[in-house]
Amino acid sequence: MTDSAATTTAPASAPTIKPKVSSEDWIMRAVLVGIALYLIVSILLPLYAILSKSFKDVDGAFVGVANYAKFFSTPALFWSIQNSLTVTLICCVIVVPVAFLYAYALTRTCMPFKGFFKGVALIPILMPSLLPAIALVYLFGNQGLIKSWLFGYEIYGPIGIVMGESFYVFPHVLTILLISMANSDARLYEASTALGASRIKTFFTVTLPSVRYGLVSAFFVCFTLVITDFGVPKVVGGKYNVLATDIYKQVIGRQDFEMGAVVSMVLLLPAVLAFAADRVVQRKQVALLSARAVPFQPQRNPATDGLMFAFCGVVGFILISILGVAAFASFAKFWPYDLSLVLNHYNFDLMDGGGWDSYFNSIELAAWTAVIGTALVFTGAYLVEKSNGFLAGRAGLQLLCMVPMAVPGLVLGLAYVFFFNAPGNPLGFLYHTMPILVICTVTHFYTVAHLTAVTALKQMDAEFEAVSASLKVPFYRTFFRITVPVCLPAILDISMYLFVNAMTTVSAVVFLYSPDTSLASVAILNMDDAGDIAPAAAMGMMIVITAAAVRLLHAILTRGILARTQAWRKR
Repeated sequence: MTDSAATTTAPASAPTIKPKVSSEDWIMRAVLVGIALYLIVSILLPLYAILSKSFKDVDGAFVGVANYAKFFSTPALFWSIQNSLTVTLICCVIVVPVAFLYAYALTRTCMPFKGFFKGVALIPILMPSLLPAIALVYLFGNQGLIKSWLFGYEIYGPIGIVMGESFYVFPHVLTILLISMANSDARLYEASTALGASRIKTFFTVTLPSVRYGLVSAFFVCFTLVITDFGVPKVVGGKYNVLATDIYKQVIGRQDFEMGAVVSMVLLLPAVLAFAADRVVQRKQVALLSARAVPFQPQRNPATDGLMFAFCGVVGFILISILGVAAFASFAKFWPYDLSLVLNHYNFDLMDGGGWDSYFNSIELAAWTAVIGTALVFTGAYLVEKSNGFLAGRAGLQLLCMVPMAVPGLVLGLAYVFFFNAPGNPLGFLYHTMPILVICTVTHFYTVAHLTAVTALKQMDAEFEAVSASLKVPFYRTFFRITVPVCLPAILDISMYLFVNAMTTVSAVVFLYSPDTSLASVAILNMDDAGDIAPAAAMGMMIVITAAAVRLLHAILTRGILARTQAWRKR
Protein backbone atom coordinates (compact mmCIF):
# COMPACT_ATOMS: atom_id res chain seq x y z
CA MET A 1 0.00 0.00 0.00
CA THR A 2 2.81 2.33 0.88
CA ASP A 3 4.74 1.34 -2.21
CA SER A 4 1.80 1.99 -4.52
CA ALA A 5 1.12 5.34 -2.87
CA ALA A 6 4.71 6.29 -3.33
CA THR A 7 4.49 5.20 -6.92
CA THR A 8 1.42 7.27 -7.64
CA THR A 9 2.81 10.38 -6.02
CA ALA A 10 6.23 10.24 -7.72
CA PRO A 11 6.81 12.91 -10.38
CA ALA A 12 6.54 11.81 -14.01
CA SER A 13 9.96 13.18 -14.91
CA ALA A 14 12.90 14.68 -13.08
CA PRO A 15 13.16 18.49 -13.17
CA THR A 16 15.63 19.95 -15.65
CA ILE A 17 18.72 21.27 -13.92
CA LYS A 18 20.29 24.26 -15.62
CA PRO A 19 24.06 24.25 -15.70
CA LYS A 20 25.55 26.61 -13.21
CA VAL A 21 27.19 29.71 -14.65
CA SER A 22 30.63 30.10 -13.12
CA SER A 23 32.20 33.38 -12.10
CA GLU A 24 34.60 33.11 -15.05
CA ASP A 25 31.66 32.77 -17.43
CA TRP A 26 30.12 35.91 -15.96
CA ILE A 27 33.40 37.76 -16.49
CA MET A 28 33.57 36.63 -20.13
CA ARG A 29 29.95 37.61 -20.69
CA ALA A 30 30.55 41.02 -19.13
CA VAL A 31 33.52 41.66 -21.44
CA LEU A 32 31.49 40.45 -24.42
CA VAL A 33 28.63 42.79 -23.53
CA GLY A 34 31.14 45.62 -23.10
CA ILE A 35 32.53 45.11 -26.62
CA ALA A 36 28.97 44.89 -27.97
CA LEU A 37 28.13 48.20 -26.27
CA TYR A 38 31.22 49.76 -27.83
CA LEU A 39 30.05 48.70 -31.30
CA ILE A 40 26.51 49.90 -30.60
CA VAL A 41 27.82 53.32 -29.62
CA SER A 42 30.45 53.50 -32.36
CA ILE A 43 28.39 52.23 -35.30
CA LEU A 44 24.65 51.69 -34.69
CA LEU A 45 23.80 54.89 -32.83
CA PRO A 46 25.73 57.12 -35.28
CA LEU A 47 23.98 55.41 -38.20
CA TYR A 48 20.63 56.06 -36.56
CA ALA A 49 21.65 59.69 -36.06
CA ILE A 50 22.48 60.21 -39.73
CA LEU A 51 19.35 58.36 -40.84
CA SER A 52 17.12 60.53 -38.66
CA LYS A 53 18.96 63.66 -39.86
CA SER A 54 17.97 62.86 -43.45
CA PHE A 55 14.28 63.17 -42.48
CA LYS A 56 14.62 66.59 -40.81
CA ASP A 57 14.99 70.17 -41.99
CA VAL A 58 17.59 72.69 -40.92
CA ASP A 59 15.59 73.52 -37.78
CA GLY A 60 15.36 69.87 -36.75
CA ALA A 61 11.67 69.49 -37.63
CA PHE A 62 10.53 66.19 -39.16
CA VAL A 63 9.81 66.61 -42.89
CA GLY A 64 9.45 62.99 -43.98
CA VAL A 65 10.87 62.20 -47.40
CA ALA A 66 10.99 65.83 -48.54
CA ASN A 67 14.80 65.83 -48.55
CA TYR A 68 14.89 62.67 -50.65
CA ALA A 69 12.35 64.13 -53.07
CA LYS A 70 14.57 67.20 -53.40
CA PHE A 71 17.60 65.00 -54.05
CA PHE A 72 15.97 62.96 -56.82
CA SER A 73 14.45 66.06 -58.40
CA THR A 74 17.82 67.86 -58.59
CA PRO A 75 19.49 66.70 -61.83
CA ALA A 76 23.03 67.56 -60.68
CA LEU A 77 22.61 65.39 -57.58
CA PHE A 78 20.59 62.61 -59.18
CA TRP A 79 23.09 62.15 -62.02
CA SER A 80 25.78 61.46 -59.44
CA ILE A 81 24.22 58.03 -58.92
CA GLN A 82 24.63 57.15 -62.59
CA ASN A 83 28.16 58.59 -62.64
CA SER A 84 29.17 56.56 -59.58
CA LEU A 85 27.75 53.33 -60.99
CA THR A 86 29.34 53.96 -64.39
CA VAL A 87 32.92 54.45 -63.20
CA THR A 88 32.53 51.68 -60.62
CA LEU A 89 31.39 49.07 -63.14
CA ILE A 90 34.10 50.11 -65.62
CA CYS A 91 36.73 49.70 -62.88
CA CYS A 92 35.38 46.25 -61.99
CA VAL A 93 35.48 45.17 -65.64
CA ILE A 94 39.11 46.30 -65.88
CA VAL A 95 40.57 45.38 -62.49
CA VAL A 96 39.07 41.93 -61.88
CA PRO A 97 40.35 40.34 -65.14
CA VAL A 98 43.77 42.00 -64.80
CA ALA A 99 44.09 40.88 -61.17
CA PHE A 100 42.91 37.39 -62.14
CA LEU A 101 45.62 37.03 -64.79
CA TYR A 102 48.21 38.45 -62.37
CA ALA A 103 47.16 35.98 -59.66
CA TYR A 104 47.13 33.16 -62.23
CA ALA A 105 50.70 34.02 -63.22
CA LEU A 106 51.84 33.98 -59.58
CA THR A 107 50.16 30.69 -58.67
CA ARG A 108 49.78 28.59 -61.82
CA THR A 109 52.96 29.27 -63.81
CA CYS A 110 56.70 28.89 -63.31
CA MET A 111 57.62 32.41 -64.36
CA PRO A 112 60.63 33.94 -62.55
CA PHE A 113 60.66 36.67 -59.87
CA LYS A 114 57.27 35.80 -58.39
CA GLY A 115 58.18 37.24 -54.99
CA PHE A 116 59.22 40.53 -56.56
CA PHE A 117 56.01 40.87 -58.55
CA LYS A 118 53.89 40.01 -55.54
CA GLY A 119 55.62 42.73 -53.53
CA VAL A 120 55.20 45.26 -56.33
CA ALA A 121 51.48 44.51 -56.53
CA LEU A 122 51.02 45.47 -52.87
CA ILE A 123 52.55 48.96 -53.29
CA PRO A 124 49.17 50.77 -53.56
CA ILE A 125 48.17 49.52 -50.10
CA LEU A 126 50.84 51.79 -48.61
CA MET A 127 49.47 54.87 -50.39
CA PRO A 128 46.45 57.05 -49.59
CA SER A 129 44.12 57.07 -52.60
CA LEU A 130 44.87 60.78 -53.05
CA LEU A 131 48.49 60.09 -53.99
CA PRO A 132 47.99 58.03 -57.18
CA ALA A 133 45.45 60.62 -58.30
CA ILE A 134 48.07 63.36 -57.82
CA ALA A 135 50.59 61.27 -59.79
CA LEU A 136 48.07 61.01 -62.64
CA VAL A 137 47.80 64.81 -62.68
CA TYR A 138 51.57 65.05 -63.15
CA LEU A 139 51.39 62.51 -65.97
CA PHE A 140 48.22 63.49 -67.82
CA GLY A 141 47.21 66.90 -66.40
CA ASN A 142 47.44 70.23 -68.19
CA GLN A 143 51.21 70.25 -67.58
CA GLY A 144 51.56 66.46 -67.66
CA LEU A 145 54.54 64.66 -69.13
CA ILE A 146 52.48 62.41 -71.38
CA LYS A 147 49.15 64.21 -71.62
CA SER A 148 49.16 63.62 -75.40
CA TRP A 149 48.64 59.92 -74.70
CA LEU A 150 44.99 60.67 -73.88
CA PHE A 151 44.39 61.75 -77.52
CA GLY A 152 42.81 65.06 -76.63
CA TYR A 153 40.78 63.83 -73.66
CA GLU A 154 41.50 65.25 -70.22
CA ILE A 155 42.32 63.46 -67.00
CA TYR A 156 39.76 65.43 -64.99
CA GLY A 157 36.64 63.33 -65.21
CA PRO A 158 35.64 59.68 -65.62
CA ILE A 159 38.92 58.74 -67.33
CA GLY A 160 40.99 59.97 -64.40
CA ILE A 161 38.68 58.39 -61.84
CA VAL A 162 38.81 54.99 -63.55
CA MET A 163 42.60 55.10 -63.87
CA GLY A 164 43.14 56.18 -60.25
CA GLU A 165 40.63 53.76 -58.78
CA SER A 166 42.02 50.87 -60.80
CA PHE A 167 45.44 51.50 -59.29
CA TYR A 168 43.98 51.92 -55.79
CA VAL A 169 41.84 48.74 -55.65
CA PHE A 170 44.15 46.40 -57.58
CA PRO A 171 46.00 44.90 -54.56
CA HIS A 172 42.76 44.34 -52.65
CA VAL A 173 41.24 42.38 -55.53
CA LEU A 174 44.51 40.54 -56.16
CA THR A 175 44.75 39.40 -52.52
CA ILE A 176 41.31 37.76 -52.70
CA LEU A 177 42.16 35.99 -55.95
CA LEU A 178 45.55 34.82 -54.66
CA ILE A 179 43.85 33.22 -51.66
CA SER A 180 41.24 31.69 -53.94
CA MET A 181 43.91 30.18 -56.19
CA ALA A 182 46.32 29.19 -53.43
CA ASN A 183 44.95 25.67 -52.98
CA SER A 184 43.94 23.44 -55.85
CA ASP A 185 43.80 19.69 -56.41
CA ALA A 186 46.35 18.45 -58.94
CA ARG A 187 44.23 15.34 -59.57
CA LEU A 188 41.64 17.45 -61.41
CA TYR A 189 44.29 18.68 -63.84
CA GLU A 190 45.71 15.17 -64.26
CA ALA A 191 42.24 13.85 -65.05
CA SER A 192 41.69 16.63 -67.57
CA THR A 193 45.00 15.82 -69.27
CA ALA A 194 44.21 12.09 -69.28
CA LEU A 195 40.90 12.79 -71.00
CA GLY A 196 42.71 14.68 -73.72
CA ALA A 197 41.40 18.14 -72.86
CA SER A 198 43.35 21.06 -74.23
CA ARG A 199 44.89 23.68 -71.96
CA ILE A 200 42.16 26.17 -72.87
CA LYS A 201 39.39 23.66 -72.14
CA THR A 202 41.07 22.76 -68.84
CA PHE A 203 41.16 26.44 -67.97
CA PHE A 204 37.42 26.84 -68.53
CA THR A 205 36.34 23.51 -67.00
CA VAL A 206 38.74 23.22 -64.05
CA THR A 207 40.48 26.50 -63.22
CA LEU A 208 37.57 28.94 -63.58
CA PRO A 209 34.97 26.82 -61.72
CA SER A 210 37.37 26.33 -58.82
CA VAL A 211 37.75 30.09 -58.29
CA ARG A 212 34.28 31.28 -59.30
CA TYR A 213 33.35 32.28 -55.75
CA GLY A 214 36.61 34.14 -55.37
CA LEU A 215 35.92 36.02 -58.60
CA VAL A 216 32.45 37.03 -57.46
CA SER A 217 33.78 38.12 -54.07
CA ALA A 218 36.57 40.09 -55.77
CA PHE A 219 33.98 41.83 -57.96
CA PHE A 220 31.89 42.93 -54.98
CA VAL A 221 34.94 44.10 -53.03
CA CYS A 222 36.09 46.13 -56.04
CA PHE A 223 32.58 47.55 -56.45
CA THR A 224 32.37 48.61 -52.80
CA LEU A 225 35.85 50.15 -52.65
CA VAL A 226 35.41 52.19 -55.83
CA ILE A 227 31.90 53.49 -55.24
CA THR A 228 32.73 54.59 -51.69
CA ASP A 229 36.21 56.04 -52.32
CA PHE A 230 36.60 59.77 -51.88
CA GLY A 231 40.28 60.52 -52.55
CA VAL A 232 40.59 59.78 -56.28
CA PRO A 233 37.42 61.60 -57.48
CA LYS A 234 38.26 64.54 -55.20
CA VAL A 235 41.57 65.11 -57.01
CA VAL A 236 40.80 64.14 -60.62
CA GLY A 237 37.00 64.12 -60.72
CA GLY A 238 36.72 67.66 -62.00
CA LYS A 239 33.08 68.48 -62.81
CA TYR A 240 32.18 64.80 -62.97
CA ASN A 241 30.28 64.45 -59.70
CA VAL A 242 30.01 61.16 -57.85
CA LEU A 243 28.20 60.35 -54.62
CA ALA A 244 31.32 60.41 -52.44
CA THR A 245 32.35 63.91 -53.53
CA ASP A 246 28.73 65.12 -53.34
CA ILE A 247 28.69 64.34 -49.62
CA TYR A 248 31.84 66.41 -49.13
CA LYS A 249 30.52 69.29 -51.21
CA GLN A 250 27.17 69.37 -49.42
CA VAL A 251 28.75 69.35 -45.94
CA ILE A 252 31.97 71.34 -46.39
CA GLY A 253 31.03 73.51 -49.35
CA ARG A 254 27.34 74.33 -48.73
CA GLN A 255 27.02 73.47 -45.03
CA ASP A 256 23.85 71.57 -45.99
CA PHE A 257 24.06 68.77 -43.44
CA GLU A 258 20.56 67.47 -44.16
CA MET A 259 21.29 66.93 -47.86
CA GLY A 260 24.67 65.48 -46.91
CA ALA A 261 22.80 62.92 -44.79
CA VAL A 262 20.51 62.10 -47.72
CA VAL A 263 23.43 61.53 -50.11
CA SER A 264 25.09 59.40 -47.42
CA MET A 265 22.02 57.17 -47.20
CA VAL A 266 21.94 56.86 -51.00
CA LEU A 267 25.64 55.90 -51.02
CA LEU A 268 25.08 53.45 -48.17
CA LEU A 269 22.49 51.46 -50.14
CA PRO A 270 24.73 50.04 -52.93
CA ALA A 271 27.51 49.40 -50.41
CA VAL A 272 25.13 47.38 -48.19
CA LEU A 273 23.71 45.47 -51.17
CA ALA A 274 27.20 44.59 -52.42
CA PHE A 275 28.25 43.47 -48.95
CA ALA A 276 25.11 41.34 -48.51
CA ALA A 277 25.60 39.72 -51.92
CA ASP A 278 29.22 38.96 -51.08
CA ARG A 279 28.21 37.27 -47.80
CA VAL A 280 25.61 35.16 -49.62
CA VAL A 281 28.20 34.04 -52.16
CA GLN A 282 30.70 33.15 -49.44
CA ARG A 283 28.10 31.01 -47.65
CA LYS A 284 27.54 29.02 -50.84
CA GLN A 285 31.23 28.32 -51.23
CA VAL A 286 32.17 24.72 -50.52
CA ALA A 287 35.52 23.13 -49.80
CA LEU A 288 37.25 22.22 -53.04
CA LEU A 289 40.34 20.74 -51.42
CA SER A 290 39.75 17.36 -49.77
CA ALA A 291 42.00 15.50 -47.37
CA ARG A 292 43.21 13.28 -50.22
CA ALA A 293 44.02 16.18 -52.49
CA VAL A 294 47.40 16.40 -54.16
CA PRO A 295 48.93 19.91 -54.08
CA PHE A 296 49.10 21.44 -57.53
CA GLN A 297 52.59 22.09 -58.83
CA PRO A 298 52.76 24.17 -62.02
CA GLN A 299 54.76 22.68 -64.86
CA ARG A 300 57.20 24.68 -66.91
CA ASN A 301 55.85 25.93 -70.20
CA PRO A 302 58.22 28.44 -71.84
CA ALA A 303 55.50 30.08 -73.94
CA THR A 304 53.00 30.53 -71.09
CA ASP A 305 55.68 31.47 -68.56
CA GLY A 306 57.15 34.06 -70.90
CA LEU A 307 53.77 35.53 -71.73
CA MET A 308 52.75 35.80 -68.07
CA PHE A 309 56.13 37.29 -67.17
CA ALA A 310 55.65 39.97 -69.84
CA PHE A 311 52.11 40.67 -68.62
CA CYS A 312 53.19 40.99 -64.96
CA GLY A 313 56.11 43.13 -66.10
CA VAL A 314 53.77 45.61 -67.79
CA VAL A 315 51.41 45.76 -64.79
CA GLY A 316 54.33 46.02 -62.36
CA PHE A 317 55.90 48.80 -64.41
CA ILE A 318 52.66 50.79 -64.28
CA LEU A 319 52.41 50.36 -60.50
CA ILE A 320 56.02 51.37 -59.92
CA SER A 321 55.71 54.28 -62.36
CA ILE A 322 52.80 55.81 -60.46
CA LEU A 323 54.77 55.68 -57.22
CA GLY A 324 57.93 56.89 -58.98
CA VAL A 325 56.17 59.90 -60.52
CA ALA A 326 54.72 60.88 -57.13
CA ALA A 327 58.15 60.57 -55.52
CA PHE A 328 59.88 62.58 -58.25
CA ALA A 329 57.21 65.29 -58.20
CA SER A 330 57.74 65.74 -54.46
CA PHE A 331 61.37 66.74 -55.15
CA ALA A 332 61.01 68.61 -58.47
CA LYS A 333 61.53 72.33 -57.97
CA PHE A 334 58.91 73.66 -60.40
CA TRP A 335 57.09 71.12 -62.55
CA PRO A 336 57.57 70.83 -65.51
CA TYR A 337 59.86 73.82 -66.18
CA ASP A 338 62.55 73.24 -63.56
CA LEU A 339 62.98 69.58 -62.64
CA SER A 340 66.01 70.05 -60.42
CA LEU A 341 65.70 68.21 -57.12
CA VAL A 342 65.07 70.21 -53.94
CA LEU A 343 63.63 69.58 -50.49
CA ASN A 344 61.49 72.72 -50.39
CA HIS A 345 58.22 70.83 -50.74
CA TYR A 346 58.91 68.93 -47.53
CA ASN A 347 58.89 72.14 -45.49
CA PHE A 348 55.26 71.51 -44.58
CA ASP A 349 55.07 74.19 -41.91
CA LEU A 350 55.22 76.85 -44.64
CA MET A 351 52.40 75.28 -46.67
CA ASP A 352 48.67 75.88 -46.53
CA GLY A 353 46.63 72.97 -45.30
CA GLY A 354 48.94 71.15 -42.92
CA GLY A 355 52.35 71.00 -41.29
CA TRP A 356 54.64 68.45 -39.70
CA ASP A 357 52.24 68.25 -36.77
CA SER A 358 49.75 66.58 -39.11
CA TYR A 359 52.30 63.89 -39.95
CA PHE A 360 53.09 63.16 -36.30
CA ASN A 361 49.37 63.15 -35.47
CA SER A 362 48.91 60.43 -38.07
CA ILE A 363 51.66 58.34 -36.49
CA GLU A 364 50.00 58.78 -33.10
CA LEU A 365 46.61 57.83 -34.52
CA ALA A 366 48.05 54.76 -36.27
CA ALA A 367 49.88 53.59 -33.14
CA TRP A 368 46.82 53.92 -30.89
CA THR A 369 44.62 52.28 -33.51
CA ALA A 370 46.99 49.33 -33.86
CA VAL A 371 47.34 48.75 -30.10
CA ILE A 372 43.76 49.39 -28.97
CA GLY A 373 42.14 47.97 -32.09
CA THR A 374 44.12 44.73 -32.04
CA ALA A 375 43.37 44.10 -28.36
CA LEU A 376 39.67 44.88 -28.82
CA VAL A 377 39.24 42.89 -32.02
CA PHE A 378 41.08 39.76 -30.88
CA THR A 379 39.38 39.71 -27.48
CA GLY A 380 35.98 40.03 -29.11
CA ALA A 381 36.74 37.30 -31.65
CA TYR A 382 37.98 35.02 -28.83
CA LEU A 383 34.78 35.49 -26.85
CA VAL A 384 32.64 34.80 -29.92
CA GLU A 385 34.50 31.62 -30.81
CA LYS A 386 35.71 30.16 -27.52
CA SER A 387 33.33 31.18 -24.73
CA ASN A 388 30.60 28.83 -23.50
CA GLY A 389 26.85 29.41 -23.52
CA PHE A 390 25.31 32.84 -24.03
CA LEU A 391 24.56 31.95 -27.65
CA ALA A 392 22.33 34.98 -28.22
CA GLY A 393 25.00 37.39 -27.00
CA ARG A 394 27.73 35.77 -29.10
CA ALA A 395 25.55 35.76 -32.22
CA GLY A 396 24.63 39.40 -31.61
CA LEU A 397 28.28 40.42 -31.28
CA GLN A 398 29.18 38.52 -34.46
CA LEU A 399 26.45 40.42 -36.32
CA LEU A 400 27.64 43.75 -34.93
CA CYS A 401 31.18 42.96 -36.07
CA MET A 402 29.96 42.60 -39.66
CA VAL A 403 28.22 46.00 -39.82
CA PRO A 404 31.28 48.31 -40.23
CA MET A 405 32.35 46.72 -43.53
CA ALA A 406 29.08 47.79 -45.17
CA VAL A 407 29.41 51.43 -44.08
CA PRO A 408 31.51 53.77 -46.29
CA GLY A 409 34.08 55.90 -44.48
CA LEU A 410 32.45 59.21 -45.43
CA VAL A 411 29.08 58.01 -44.14
CA LEU A 412 30.62 56.84 -40.86
CA GLY A 413 32.52 60.11 -40.37
CA LEU A 414 29.45 62.25 -41.04
CA ALA A 415 27.37 60.01 -38.76
CA TYR A 416 29.89 60.71 -35.98
CA VAL A 417 29.36 64.46 -36.51
CA PHE A 418 25.60 64.14 -36.03
CA PHE A 419 25.88 61.76 -33.07
CA PHE A 420 28.82 63.00 -30.99
CA ASN A 421 28.17 66.68 -31.68
CA ALA A 422 24.48 66.45 -30.79
CA PRO A 423 23.38 68.70 -27.90
CA GLY A 424 22.95 66.77 -24.70
CA ASN A 425 25.10 63.81 -25.74
CA PRO A 426 27.29 62.95 -22.70
CA LEU A 427 29.97 61.73 -25.12
CA GLY A 428 30.18 65.12 -26.80
CA PHE A 429 33.50 65.86 -25.10
CA LEU A 430 35.13 63.38 -27.52
CA TYR A 431 34.31 65.51 -30.56
CA HIS A 432 37.37 67.02 -32.31
CA THR A 433 39.79 65.01 -30.16
CA MET A 434 42.29 62.26 -30.90
CA PRO A 435 40.18 59.59 -29.10
CA ILE A 436 37.26 60.05 -31.50
CA LEU A 437 39.64 59.64 -34.45
CA VAL A 438 40.91 56.42 -32.91
CA ILE A 439 37.37 55.15 -32.25
CA CYS A 440 36.25 55.98 -35.78
CA THR A 441 39.30 54.36 -37.39
CA VAL A 442 39.11 51.18 -35.31
CA THR A 443 35.40 50.86 -36.07
CA HIS A 444 35.87 51.56 -39.78
CA PHE A 445 38.34 48.68 -40.22
CA TYR A 446 36.89 46.41 -37.53
CA THR A 447 35.28 43.77 -39.76
CA VAL A 448 38.32 42.64 -41.74
CA ALA A 449 40.42 42.48 -38.59
CA HIS A 450 37.68 40.50 -36.82
CA LEU A 451 37.39 37.99 -39.67
CA THR A 452 41.17 37.53 -39.63
CA ALA A 453 41.10 36.79 -35.89
CA VAL A 454 38.12 34.42 -36.20
CA THR A 455 39.87 32.49 -38.98
CA ALA A 456 42.94 32.01 -36.79
CA LEU A 457 40.88 30.97 -33.75
CA LYS A 458 38.85 28.43 -35.75
CA GLN A 459 42.08 26.56 -36.44
CA MET A 460 42.48 25.87 -32.71
CA ASP A 461 40.68 22.81 -31.32
CA ALA A 462 38.13 23.44 -28.57
CA GLU A 463 39.95 20.84 -26.45
CA PHE A 464 42.42 23.49 -25.31
CA GLU A 465 39.69 25.28 -23.37
CA ALA A 466 38.08 21.99 -22.27
CA VAL A 467 41.32 20.65 -20.80
CA SER A 468 42.06 23.97 -19.11
CA ALA A 469 38.59 23.98 -17.55
CA SER A 470 38.98 20.40 -16.30
CA LEU A 471 42.28 21.34 -14.69
CA LYS A 472 40.68 24.41 -13.07
CA VAL A 473 42.99 26.73 -14.99
CA PRO A 474 41.51 30.25 -15.28
CA PHE A 475 40.44 31.13 -18.82
CA TYR A 476 42.62 34.25 -18.88
CA ARG A 477 45.71 32.16 -18.19
CA THR A 478 44.83 29.85 -21.09
CA PHE A 479 44.18 32.90 -23.23
CA PHE A 480 47.55 34.54 -22.57
CA ARG A 481 49.71 31.38 -22.41
CA ILE A 482 48.19 29.31 -25.23
CA THR A 483 45.73 31.19 -27.42
CA VAL A 484 47.74 34.39 -27.91
CA PRO A 485 51.09 32.66 -28.68
CA VAL A 486 49.47 30.23 -31.13
CA CYS A 487 47.57 33.03 -32.91
CA LEU A 488 50.43 35.53 -32.74
CA PRO A 489 51.00 35.63 -36.53
CA ALA A 490 47.36 36.65 -37.05
CA ILE A 491 47.57 39.17 -34.19
CA LEU A 492 50.62 40.80 -35.76
CA ASP A 493 48.90 40.88 -39.16
CA ILE A 494 45.89 42.61 -37.59
CA SER A 495 48.09 45.23 -35.94
CA MET A 496 49.86 46.00 -39.21
CA TYR A 497 46.57 46.13 -41.11
CA LEU A 498 45.16 48.66 -38.66
CA PHE A 499 48.36 50.75 -38.55
CA VAL A 500 48.73 51.07 -42.34
CA ASN A 501 45.04 51.82 -42.90
CA ALA A 502 45.05 54.42 -40.12
CA MET A 503 47.97 56.15 -41.84
CA THR A 504 46.30 56.19 -45.26
CA THR A 505 42.61 56.74 -44.49
CA VAL A 506 41.03 60.08 -45.30
CA SER A 507 37.31 59.53 -45.87
CA ALA A 508 36.45 58.40 -42.34
CA VAL A 509 38.27 61.26 -40.59
CA VAL A 510 37.83 64.19 -42.98
CA PHE A 511 34.86 65.54 -40.96
CA LEU A 512 36.26 64.83 -37.49
CA TYR A 513 39.66 66.48 -37.18
CA SER A 514 40.40 69.82 -35.52
CA PRO A 515 43.34 72.22 -36.03
CA ASP A 516 45.12 70.35 -33.22
CA THR A 517 44.39 66.88 -34.60
CA SER A 518 44.87 67.40 -38.34
CA LEU A 519 46.23 64.29 -40.05
CA ALA A 520 48.69 63.74 -42.88
CA SER A 521 46.06 62.30 -45.23
CA VAL A 522 43.79 65.29 -44.56
CA ALA A 523 46.76 67.63 -45.09
CA ILE A 524 47.21 66.14 -48.58
CA LEU A 525 43.60 67.00 -49.32
CA ASN A 526 43.92 70.55 -48.00
CA MET A 527 47.21 71.17 -49.83
CA ASP A 528 45.70 69.98 -53.08
CA ASP A 529 42.72 72.30 -52.57
CA ALA A 530 45.13 75.18 -51.93
CA GLY A 531 47.07 74.44 -55.14
CA ASP A 532 50.16 73.11 -53.35
CA ILE A 533 50.22 69.88 -55.34
CA ALA A 534 53.94 69.14 -54.96
CA PRO A 535 53.82 69.48 -51.13
CA ALA A 536 50.73 67.24 -51.20
CA ALA A 537 52.75 64.63 -53.09
CA ALA A 538 55.55 65.06 -50.56
CA MET A 539 53.20 64.44 -47.64
CA GLY A 540 51.86 61.38 -49.46
CA MET A 541 55.38 60.06 -49.86
CA MET A 542 55.97 60.53 -46.13
CA ILE A 543 52.98 58.27 -45.51
CA VAL A 544 54.34 55.68 -47.96
CA ILE A 545 57.82 55.77 -46.45
CA THR A 546 56.45 55.50 -42.92
CA ALA A 547 54.12 52.62 -43.74
CA ALA A 548 56.89 50.76 -45.57
CA ALA A 549 59.42 51.39 -42.79
CA VAL A 550 57.02 50.21 -40.10
CA ARG A 551 56.26 47.08 -42.12
CA LEU A 552 59.97 46.36 -42.46
CA LEU A 553 60.67 47.08 -38.78
CA HIS A 554 57.68 44.99 -37.83
CA ALA A 555 59.04 42.03 -39.83
CA ILE A 556 62.51 42.34 -38.28
CA LEU A 557 61.37 42.72 -34.69
CA THR A 558 58.79 39.95 -34.86
CA ARG A 559 61.03 37.38 -36.52
CA GLY A 560 62.56 36.44 -33.18
CA ILE A 561 59.20 36.47 -31.42
CA LEU A 562 57.62 34.21 -34.01
CA ALA A 563 60.63 31.87 -33.97
CA ARG A 564 60.08 31.42 -30.25
CA THR A 565 56.29 31.23 -30.07
CA GLN A 566 55.84 29.22 -33.28
CA ALA A 567 58.61 26.67 -32.66
CA TRP A 568 55.93 24.00 -32.14
CA ARG A 569 55.06 24.23 -35.84
CA LYS A 570 58.48 22.86 -36.84
CA ARG A 571 59.98 19.46 -36.21
